[in-house]
Amino acid sequence: MTIANAPKELPEHAEFRKEIAAWLRANTPADPGFLLPQTFMEVGSDQVLDFLREWQFKVWSAGYLGMAWPKQYGGQGAAPIYQSIVDQEMKRLRVPICFNVIGLGWAGPLILDIGSDIEKEKYLKGILNADDIWAQGFSEPNHGSDLGSIQTRAERDGDDYVINGSKIWTTMGNYAKYMILLARTDPQAERRYNGLSFFLAPMKTAGITTQPIKKLTGEYGFTETFFTDARIPANCIMGDEGQGWRIAMKTLQYERGAEAGAAGGISILSIAMNDLLNMAQDIERDGQPLLKDPITRDNLVKFLIEEQALYLAEQRGAIPALTRDYPNSIALSGKLRGTEFFRRMRQYALTLQGANGALYVGDSEATDGGFWQRAYLNNFSTTIGGGTSQVQANIIGEHVLGLPKD
Repeated sequence: MTIANAPKELPEHAEFRKEIAAWLRANTPADPGFLLPQTFMEVGSDQVLDFLREWQFKVWSAGYLGMAWPKQYGGQGAAPIYQSIVDQEMKRLRVPICFNVIGLGWAGPLILDIGSDIEKEKYLKGILNADDIWAQGFSEPNHGSDLGSIQTRAERDGDDYVINGSKIWTTMGNYAKYMILLARTDPQAERRYNGLSFFLAPMKTAGITTQPIKKLTGEYGFTETFFTDARIPANCIMGDEGQGWRIAMKTLQYERGAEAGAAGGISILSIAMNDLLNMAQDIERDGQPLLKDPITRDNLVKFLIEEQALYLAEQRGAIPALTRDYPNSIALSGKLRGTEFFRRMRQYALTLQGANGALYVGDSEATDGGFWQRAYLNNFSTTIGGGTSQVQANIIGEHVLGLPKD
């Protein structure tokens, strides 16, 4: 998408864009013959994992992942704009995702920001080269997005913490080597938030087991994780006991896109309005393409305007003079606006398919092989992960508009 008044790239940036585009065209792997994930939340088989692991290692080895991270930890020490250009070209050319997102986008930036030198040395390179897969242990079966009510316990016992409890929606938990884990170390704390602590927990530990969760799509990717007297070293704690809530909220800033620092790569296949327009052109009704129907055209124009607004809001967020009244409004609302837009857009794609909208991947008559049905169902995980849309609305109300909690 081109904006008439967008700032022009410097010559060296334009040249780098050509370089990365050429590399991606030459190195993107061929269709493997099996269904690849649309998001990092559908890595549900060893076959898919091995394919994506090899791809991420290839991108990193070429110097195009973690470009802004320090060289001593596996990065390139480059200006962040270079990673942004790489990500834009990966999105445009629709290459496979970089799957280790919880490490690349959440745990890694957190460790870079507040971790010790020992933690940086231990964890960061393995995140970039895909050796070490990370999972997130925040949500619990009976508490969902209410992290303040977490019941998983971590009790200090000598040089260890003993963990008991369970977590749910732990993406790639069955493959993960480490988990960012929020657990209760002080059940008697006067304020429930003060009794939580944050751990960089090893998953290959006796007493930690996982159970895959089958999704609406028929695919896997999520797990439930169980801790039964699982012992992890006491030095796995990040910060001090009782600081878990503050660190978890910082982590969620990365997850929601409100704070920079991610290593880069694309975590979700880009599905834009151009794709929907192409589908509307291909589907015929009453002997002519749907794109010629005036009501359909009107609805599509509304979606196009909203897509453009999302793009412009992202640009505006980087200009302090345009966000002075509500400095955090764009950053804190981006996840809500984006995920809900794509949910409605994909739902409309199914509406346009008529009766074919009920078909799915594997049905010979499914439009585009069931691509849109799968995309629509997968989108629900993005409206839930990182805090549901309802929670996001509360965050905007409280932290942007200043509304009271009650």
